[in-house]
Amino acid sequence: MIDVVGVPADGPEALPPAIRALVRDARVLLGSPRLLGLLGPQDPADRRPWPAPLATGLPRLLADVAGEGVVALASGDPMVSGIGTTLVRHLGAEAVRIHPAVSSVALARAAMRWSAEEARVVGLVSAPPAALVPHLAPGARLLVLSADETTPLALARLLVQHGCGRAELTVLGDLGAPSQSRHEVTAEALVASPRPLPRLHVLAVRLPDDVGLPGTAPGLPDDAFAHDGQLTKAELRALAVCALRPLPGQLLWDLGAGAGSVAVEWCRSADRARALAVERDPRRAERIRENAARHGVPVQVVVGDVQGAVAGLPEPGAVFVGGGASEPLLEAAWAALRPGGRLVVHAVTLGTEALAVAAHARHGGALRRFTVERAEPLGRHLSWTPARPVTQWSATKESP
Repeated sequence: MIDVVGVPADGPEALPPAIRALVRDARVLLGSPRLLGLLGPQDPADRRPWPAPLATGLPRLLADVAGEGVVALASGDPMVSGIGTTLVRHLGAEAVRIHPAVSSVALARAAMRWSAEEARVVGLVSAPPAALVPHLAPGARLLVLSADETTPLALARLLVQHGCGRAELTVLGDLGAPSQSRHEVTAEALVASPRPLPRLHVLAVRLPDDVGLPGTAPGLPDDAFAHDGQLTKAELRALAVCALRPLPGQLLWDLGAGAGSVAVEWCRSADRARALAVERDPRRAERIRENAARHGVPVQVVVGDVQGAVAGLPEPGAVFVGGGASEPLLEAAWAALRPGGRLVVHAVTLGTEALAVAAHARHGGALRRFTVERAEPLGRHLSWTPARPVTQWSATKESP
């Protein structure tokens, strides 16, 4: 059993007596150098800082200190983007005991007078600044758990790029401590005149009510993606994502991903949705990474032939086949789907359409054919220009 103790901003001496005794009597104390440095001679335990990088070094550290009397120190609530969550994931819930203090999020809400219902928490301790992008909305109130003192400026630049330069930033430093501070500035002002900010802080962001943003509904403009023409166009992309029906936390396989636009839109459409994009062309695979980074969504790219790549992928909640379809691929994707999962195929060629019709005969579902026409210039006038028709097969895998 590892005890994870949330340390309040006032330090270990502010812990309740029973929890303070737990720290004092520990055999091994784990924590950041900052928290371990707050301990005194009355805490004789073997002190071990977290390894860097944490993900690769943590298993060895835990093996080295295995046994009774191990206490891990965390800031505030260990289960709010904290080490408690990581230890539960590594060791299992039955091996970890949590002793939370007031979280920095709760202190930030109190400082801003924002309720839990109206403020969204976004963790950027180990995520890039672009991870904020899916949460941008008119009037949004965001509490950002920053990586360090550079995060506010990085986010300010990102906000300016997305037309949100008037967003109000409040840097809440050292919350709950005697050195607590508050810095208020707009995103555009911080970009124009960077300033020193506290390393340990929560960043409160309030977006203007009248800012223009694309929203999370699928069908972003085609120019929102870098591509070489191999792109599921906006209207058909919206139809594909709607047929896939994204759910929170689910994983999508985007097979023959091209520019990865379906994977990106899937991730934007549901909380914590993830995607694996399989693309055999290395240059297109790199564009998928660029598009995912631009939109701040978690798309993992696998470079390789779709038929060979799917065998080792984790179980999906949905699969989209946009290129490279074959009967063995469709059957492998169908077999991999968990019950309730959705499979969607878009066919442009007669050969792929025949595969979709045959799959429909085997597994049921729905067959639809879509034709999209866009008004484009014809001399001095506008004329309807049709795109190639697309046949869509979509099916839901029933429980056995």
